[in-house]
Amino acid sequence: MELNVETLDNDITKVSLSGRMDIEGALKVDDDFNKIAQEQNKLLVDLSDVGFIASLGIRTLITGAKSIANNGGKMVLLNPQPNVEKVLRTSRVDTLMPIIHDSADIQSVFGG
Repeated sequence: MELNVETLDNDITKVSLSGRMDIEGALKVDDDFNKIAQEQNKLLVDLSDVGFIASLGIRTLITGAKSIANNGGKMVLLNPQPNVEKVLRTSRVDTLMPIIHDSADIQSVFGG
């Protein structure tokens, strides 16, 4: 599991994850991801290169979303692969953080 960070317009931080968010992958990025989530107000998580997500990966996302929400911010998931999106929607993660598929929606979903 790899984690890359970049800053977009309007102070949006984009975290791109790639690999498998299984136990090993989630544990590899968990500390860095949560540190970013505690420091940022607008977090866009690109899941387009995540081929699998397990419960520990879901926990990583939920913990991050709660940290951001506690600071008055928002976390949004971008382009999950169909099998990953199905898991996220089935586990109702999409009720805590929106899932979008179009980069054009980024600014509007963050209220920009």
